[in-house]
Amino acid sequence: MTNFAEQIDQSVMATGPGWLVVDKPSGVSVHNDPGRDVCSLVQALLTRDRHLAGRAGFTPGTLVHAPHRLDRDTSGLVLVCSTAEALTFYGRAFQTHRVAKRYLAILHGRLGAPGDRGAWSFPLTRAAGGRTHPGGKGPRVASRTAFHVIGHSEHYTLVTCAPLTGRKHQIRRHTKLAKHPVVGDRRYGSPRSLRYLRERAGFTRLGLHAWELDLPNPPGQQRRILRSRRLPEDFFRLLAGDSDRTAGDWERLVVKGPDAQESGETSV
Repeated sequence: MTNFAEQIDQSVMATGPGWLVVDKPSGVSVHNDPGRDVCSLVQALLTRDRHLAGRAGFTPGTLVHAPHRLDRDTSGLVLVCSTAEALTFYGRAFQTHRVAKRYLAILHGRLGAPGDRGAWSFPLTRAAGGRTHPGGKGPRVASRTAFHVIGHSEHYTLVTCAPLTGRKHQIRRHTKLAKHPVVGDRRYGSPRSLRYLRERAGFTRLGLHAWELDLPNPPGQQRRILRSRRLPEDFFRLLAGDSDRTAGDWERLVVKGPDAQESGETSV
């Protein structure tokens, strides 16, 4: 947390009129942790960096807000709005599913074959579920998550996931219901697997990273597709320790993009 707070300026991926995209680490809240959350740190950065504030259209004293959720334990890209106009525009864009999000995830077990695409369509409650009832208790609504298999280690599958609806913890709940839960998930994973990851692999975080944001822009501006530059090294170390590939091999496989699998550049 200290390093992120001290280096928040280096975590800004992109900026535009009324917004910034920040690449956050696992363990940092987007909001509701005053003085330490992403919104608080971005506000402080804009207050002291007049050049960045000008690019983002920020007026000192204005509060910044994130128009979407990203769990504390999930790392990756967060959109933060620095004007009321941007917050209104992007808030509606998220509500109407005009923002596309893609995540990198490590799942337990072997899912499909490299290059396989599919989708989970388990109905979910709007509120979060739990380990024994990931679908949630009460009325459930249609929910859909697309996935694309990148590769496998002996015990894990690396995938990209795109939530096509907006239920709380949707990817984590869908993967649990599909019998391939996200590694390191303290809410939906098993205590035994969490203990094994911690004691045998030194892996102590959630295996979920917000990798890509495809942002619509107001009229007159081009749509932006942003990818995280800071891929989680602990992901690749876990996979390397469970396969005959190096951490660098795994990272290169992700950087090429999942479609590289289909060109014959083989599986892991």
